[in-house]
Amino acid sequence: MRFIPLAIAALTAPSAFAATLAVRPTFGCGTREPTAAQIKITEKLAAYEEAAGLNNPSSFMARQAVNATINVDVYFHVVAASTALTDGYLTTKMVADQFKVLQDTFGPEGFTFTLKGTDWTINKSWADDGAELAMKKALRKGTYRTLNVYFTRTLGGNFGYCYFPTTVTTGSDDFYLDGCSILYTTVPGGSATNYNLGYTVTHEVGHWFGLYHTFQGGCTGSGDFVSDTPAQASSTSGCPTGRDSCPSQAGLDPIHNFMDYSYDTCYTEFTAGQKTRINTYFTQYRANK
Repeated sequence: MRFIPLAIAALTAPSAFAATLAVRPTFGCGTREPTAAQIKITEKLAAYEEAAGLNNPSSFMARQAVNATINVDVYFHVVAASTALTDGYLTTKMVADQFKVLQDTFGPEGFTFTLKGTDWTINKSWADDGAELAMKKALRKGTYRTLNVYFTRTLGGNFGYCYFPTTVTTGSDDFYLDGCSILYTTVPGGSATNYNLGYTVTHEVGHWFGLYHTFQGGCTGSGDFVSDTPAQASSTSGCPTGRDSCPSQAGLDPIHNFMDYSYDTCYTEFTAGQKTRINTYFTQYRANK
């Protein structure tokens, strides 16, 4: 069912939003580990970037990539158990604040967004991540290049999860599942302590664009397949400046990177290599869909 919000002013009291369900003390991303097929895709894209000189700032193609701007249409879906702020509901201001964070974190990298619409749905099962496919078949809008973000009351203990870009057929289950699900307490001003500045959306949308965690693969191998993110043995908790979990590899842990698990106050950046990877993934799998 679609819900048109009523009496929003009565629902904006901070005390109401603070008294939410219990939240976990550390970041939790429910995005599935990349499959062997996904890894092969990423390896091919990394090889293409290297061969084309996209990681060389002085190359012509790299300069073109730096100056390119990608705009993505976005639909936000608020899925709550009731109109109470303790049941997953978000007001229009909360949605607007979250969208601003999305713009502010990706904008400097050349990626902009247009919020095409927001809808509110009251459904207790969907609000607790039940019947995901049915929910998305009912709510999803746009094409495969359109970002759909679903804010729910609970996500099985996670703060969010998303789907990596790949080859899909319009109208297939994989097409409908595409998008990002976000725990509503992580939006700006939410009750998820240390994780309520809205950067969970930034992290998960990074996956939607094709980025892996910075600690993917640990200290050995190709890690996240991005050359300028230092190797990292495990995810970060908090903001441990100077952490070096792979002392035999160059560089300190990228604790300020949006694709780690740091506190929201610790996040500040994507790397040039990650920007390149987003461009190549988007061009290959989403741009013309």
